[in-house]
Amino acid sequence: MSRRGFITGAAGGIALVALPAWPDLAQASGMVTATGAPILQSHPATEPSGTHVRRIGETNVVFAYGTVVPSFDGWRSKEPERNYLDLDGEWKFAFDPDTNGLRDGWQASGFDDRAWGTIAVPSAWDLRDTPNFGTVNGADFGQGTAFSDGYAWFRRDIHLTGQWHDRHLRVNFLAVGYSADVWLDGEYLGKHEGASTPFSMPVSTLRGPGNKHTLAVRVFRRASYTAYTGGGQPVIDDLEIPYKPVDYWPYAGITHSAWLEGVASTSISKILIASVDGQLAARVILENYGSEGFSGSVTFDPGPGSGAALIVKQVTVPSNAASVVVFDIAVPNASRWSPRDPAMHTAHVSLHANVRIGKQEPIDGLTVKYGLRTLDVANEAIEIDGEAVFLKGLSWHEETAANGRSMKLWEYDRELTHVLDLNANFIRNCVYNRHPYVYDWADTNGVMVMDDIDTMWLNTQQQRIQTEQYGLSRAMALNMAWNQQNHPSVILWGLQNESEIDAGGAPVYRAWLSQLKAAVKDVDLAQRPVTWASATTNDPAFDLADVIGFNEYFGYFYGSTADLGPVIDAVHISHPGKPILITENGTWALFGNHGPSSAQGTEEWQAEYLAAHWLQVVARKPFMAGYTAWVLKDYKERAGYNQTYNGVSVLGLLTFDAEEKKLAYARFKGLV
Repeated sequence: MSRRGFITGAAGGIALVALPAWPDLAQASGMVTATGAPILQSHPATEPSGTHVRRIGETNVVFAYGTVVPSFDGWRSKEPERNYLDLDGEWKFAFDPDTNGLRDGWQASGFDDRAWGTIAVPSAWDLRDTPNFGTVNGADFGQGTAFSDGYAWFRRDIHLTGQWHDRHLRVNFLAVGYSADVWLDGEYLGKHEGASTPFSMPVSTLRGPGNKHTLAVRVFRRASYTAYTGGGQPVIDDLEIPYKPVDYWPYAGITHSAWLEGVASTSISKILIASVDGQLAARVILENYGSEGFSGSVTFDPGPGSGAALIVKQVTVPSNAASVVVFDIAVPNASRWSPRDPAMHTAHVSLHANVRIGKQEPIDGLTVKYGLRTLDVANEAIEIDGEAVFLKGLSWHEETAANGRSMKLWEYDRELTHVLDLNANFIRNCVYNRHPYVYDWADTNGVMVMDDIDTMWLNTQQQRIQTEQYGLSRAMALNMAWNQQNHPSVILWGLQNESEIDAGGAPVYRAWLSQLKAAVKDVDLAQRPVTWASATTNDPAFDLADVIGFNEYFGYFYGSTADLGPVIDAVHISHPGKPILITENGTWALFGNHGPSSAQGTEEWQAEYLAAHWLQVVARKPFMAGYTAWVLKDYKERAGYNQTYNGVSVLGLLTFDAEEKKLAYARFKGLV
């Protein structure tokens, strides 16, 4: 990977700084599959995208793969100045159980893949051939491609006309689980880790003959257990996140959309927007990949309804450099975003090149949706434009029985409409980033969001590894804040879920959370509050949180339901001034199992359990931020943990396959 320079000062005092050398690859520790065969995933010395922050003027900018992490809005908005090639559709596909693919040249453009099968992108290979995946009938558990682990390969030919060859190209993926190695025309573009984070890899050259090119992706998923039936042991990798089996399904494959994008040699990489002190604060990040300096102008149009006129600024960007153009615009009459009235605006930025005196030529454009609102933590509450909000929330998993993690847009609409029907105003994206459509939906419908990353159940050893060595958790936090910050619906950054605090491990835990908090604060213009879903009410890092969040299961896993209120009071006394959020609470019921509300596992018990916890929270509204029920819908997991039937955990208000409503659905809907 070549070194490139980036502007770190303002115009008139420009300094260029080279990026650090690309990390050398290092071999991971040994792992085993369910069959006992070794699986060795190559990890670099640090997380493979090289994610880091560079300061350009007064703006912190996130880089990965040697470039600015770009906007991923191309999945839905096609800018007329850009080239797009949709990569969704049929790909050639083959499992690589003996890890021979790389040796045998499966990445090469000339490799003969005619004997391979096919697979849809996006999709999860779990559902390719797995009987009864979505049912609670466990007779076939452990069979099918849902339990195919290790490496699998995806290949497809693409055809690019001549207009692509003078463009800067990048390959964009919204999600690949768990890791991906990517080649174009046999040229290695890089490796990505993390099943839920979008990523973009720049393409340096097009080497294929003529207009035909070959894209190859090698996807890896670690086995969860040495065997899925008969007492298999957990399989771990200290560098992965999560590093061990967790209680949600690790869907594998190219699970969200992908596309190839071509832009001018100087282009708009990203637009950051926030509402700050009554103004619209916008930062437009430009990159020049060309061999010559760029001279031109940037036009920022705040859009109809903003009450502000467009602004034009002259810019120069040296070769192989990045720059930030700052716009601070008064918008006193613009509609504001709130849960009751979620007003959204659309801004457009265009880039023009000076071709001769008195004339400019448009070479790039980028559109961004945004909402104006001020978010604060004050008076022991979360406030939007000075008004306290109380969160009636739902945790939810991004999956359906038909499509796994690769949900169709109409499936998102069907599932998220339940949030509105339940009179909820808040969703927790437990415990990973979602498809971009989810954030757009929340913006439009006035539903507030706590966004999460995959940092679930890490222990002290893994926290130390991430903080001091590998840095994947920090990369996930940076990308979360960078990618989602224009969405007014996102009101909380979640840093971790139920990670462990070993004896004597508090300093490591605090250092890890401090690093994650600093990461999101570094790049979020709006400076949203941070929280996390702690496993304990005695968390030694609660002083670092802006909003105290914890999961609680009083009366189910431990204690009694009546213990919740006194425990909340104790947390409030220990941390006065901080609002408290129940980030997770619930219990199980198998659909159709009826009986007294005192009998565990009945629908009646689940319904009354949720209500009893809710009532103790709302009784303390002056310092409570809200309550989040676990969970909207039953969900799949590989772990035999917490009332699972065929891997379906039945803690939802809806069933997994047919999405039938349990009694708890109506009970939760009526809670006020």
